[in-house]
Amino acid sequence: MRSLRLALVALLVGWRTVPAQSAPLKGLDDYVTRSMAAWQVPGLAMAVVHNDSVVLARGYGVRKLGQPDRVDDNTLFAIGSASKAFTAMLVAMLVDQGKLKWDDPATKYLPGFQLYDPYATRELTVRDLLTHRSGLTAADLMLFDPRYTRDSILYRARYVKPTYSFRSHFGYSNIMYLAAGQLAARLMGRTWDDAIRDRIFNPLGMSASNSSVTLLGRLPDVATPHDEIDDTVRTIPYFNLDPLGPAGSINSNVRDMAQWVRFQLAGGKVRGNPLLSAAAFDETRSPPWRGSGRSQPRTPTC
Repeated sequence: MRSLRLALVALLVGWRTVPAQSAPLKGLDDYVTRSMAAWQVPGLAMAVVHNDSVVLARGYGVRKLGQPDRVDDNTLFAIGSASKAFTAMLVAMLVDQGKLKWDDPATKYLPGFQLYDPYATRELTVRDLLTHRSGLTAADLMLFDPRYTRDSILYRARYVKPTYSFRSHFGYSNIMYLAAGQLAARLMGRTWDDAIRDRIFNPLGMSASNSSVTLLGRLPDVATPHDEIDDTVRTIPYFNLDPLGPAGSINSNVRDMAQWVRFQLAGGKVRGNPLLSAAAFDETRSPPWRGSGRSQPRTPTC
């Protein structure tokens, strides 16, 4: 962990699977404090969910080195690539509604989208967008260029030579998740940001969460990013991840993220009511090559 940002942590503890303890969180604060010192982490927030209840939501350390403001359970953090799970869930909801299928061609919903390899363009499915097996892993620098919009980044994907052949290796791709988010947005007739808010944030009660770095400057309780520069942890500016959107632009706090954890542990339900079918929810956790008998990377669908 050479790159140190203030950390947002959602800790899942399944106490029913271990011997009963009279004080299962005893010593946790001391452990967290020692770990922060060892890793030079200025601050973090942690939640513990047990039996569908948030039994702990707490901040540790400071929001910015050299400043007295403490991290608390309302402090907003950029959650980075944890945003991808929200995009994948949004796609699963659309599958559940019958608006698309996992193995439909991606170009059916993104006309004009092309990869460098014509075969990959033709065969690329919605599932491929979410399983990091497109062969495309490079070109992330253009995701951080504010001159590019989400759609213009997708257009430029056609000029990027693949790192691997199609479906041959696991290769982490922000661009494919951007494509998945834009695909979902077009099917819903709204922006990805609005879709995530209306279909996930609002039903889960994640009222503090947002999807744009431009909003953070107006809010009072926000963590500052840090990095290790010349062996010293220093504050750094926020990246504008808005062009990256569906792959990494969500900001949240630990109380909101605990609601996301509850939703996951409940199998896609909120207060007992499903937001999508069990089959669609389970698909987000299933290996894409089930029963193939071939030697393939066992990555989950989302």
